Amino acid sequence: MAHNQDLGPAKETYAGFVALFKWGTIAAVVVTALVVLIIANSAA
Repeated sequence: MAHNQDLGPAKETYAGFVALFKWGTIAAVVVTALVVLIIANSAA
């Protein structure tokens, strides 16, 4: 098991990963919505 002194950097890395994952997910949803709207408007 990890020693307590090793948990600080690990928690920082995990927090960074979670933040990146969150913003990446939001960006993917926005891009997907834009593509769907563009395709829907060009087909009409």
